[in-house]
Formats: sequence, C-alpha cells, structure tokens
Amino acid sequence: MSLSGIAARAAVAATITLTLAGASWSNEIKGKVSVQGIKSAENIAVYVDAVPGKKFDAPAEHVVIDQKKMTFVPHVTVVMQGTTVDFLNSDPVGHNVYWPSISGNKKLAHNMGTWPQGQRKSFQFTDLGAASLLCNVHPEMSGYVVVVPTPYFAVTDKDGNYTIKNVPPGHYTIVTWSEEGKPTTQSVDVSAATATVDLTVKK
Repeated sequence: MSLSGIAARAAVAATITLTLAGASWSNEIKGKVSVQGIKSAENIAVYVDAVPGKKFDAPAEHVVIDQKKMTFVPHVTVVMQGTTVDFLNSDPVGHNVYWPSISGNKKLAHNMGTWPQGQRKSFQFTDLGAASLLCNVHPEMSGYVVVVPTPYFAVTDKDGNYTIKNVPPGHYTIVTWSEEGKPTTQSVDVSAATATVDLTVKK
C-alpha cells in the first residue's frame, strides 16, 4: 500500500476513535420537575449524587454571581465542591454578602464584607450543602449557592425542565434541592444517549 493510502486509513481510524470517544461523554439526563405545594418549579437544583470510588478535581474556572438591580444573579447557582465563586457588584451602591450557615451548619457561616460597584470578592466553597446568600445592607436580597459532589448538575427553567449534560454511562442517584421543598432522590441508569427522569418535589 502506498504511503498516501496508509495516511488516509490512519486519518479515518483517528476520526472514528475521536467520534467514539466523544460519544461516550455525550450522554445526558433530562426531564421535568413537577411541584406540589410549591409556587414554582423554577430554580430547582438537580444533580448526580456522589459516585462511590470516584473523585473529581475542583474546577479551575471560577463561577460569577452578580449583584445587579438589588438581586443576586442568578438566584440559584449550583457548583461542584471546591469551586471558587466570584461575587461581582454591578450596582452603584455598596453590597455585602454573607451566609448564616451551610445547610443549617452555623459553624460554616461566613461574612465577606462590603464592596463598591465594579469590584468582586472570591470564595472557594469546599463544604457540601446550600448557602443562603444575604446582604446586610439590603435585607430584601437573597440567593443560594448549592454545593454538590459531582460536576453533573442543572437548574430547572420556569417550566421545571432540566438537562444534565456530559454524563458518562453508569448507575447514579439523582437528587433535588429547592428553596421551599424537600429533597427528592431517584435512581437512574445512563446507557443510551438520553436518560429521562421526571421528578416531583413536595413542600
């Protein structure tokens, strides 16, 4: 076989390998969250719980939460354990960020202080759970950082829909967190390109 023929076959083989490798990570978990006794199915965190024997490195990329028009944007932010969050102040007034606990543990309370427009402060979230974000300057402001054990998570849209992307094949437990409802868990096997899991969150 000529050198050009060998090169062509090698190129095809490489393309197939890359395609298969990409396919193995293209799976997703998607579905719809319905609610009972809760005013909205929006802003509910849905995530894959800890995977036995599997550890994930903390992401190098920071997540940004803005303080804009006297609100935390987004209202609910889900991050993997070890993620650093940058709190930006886009308002023309000083803002304070603090949380009185993480999932009820007051020992994990933290006050980041107050800073002016255009500046940001960072915090690395190493403890699992939900931090309720508040502002000492503006008591009407509230938000949440939900710290989860895996990089597989999503937040529901206004209709309760969610999609968790790039989930490797395997058996997992899906968990929900919401501002008003109780956690819901559901087992799921991810083998096909898309696994559908519909959930119900109750008050």
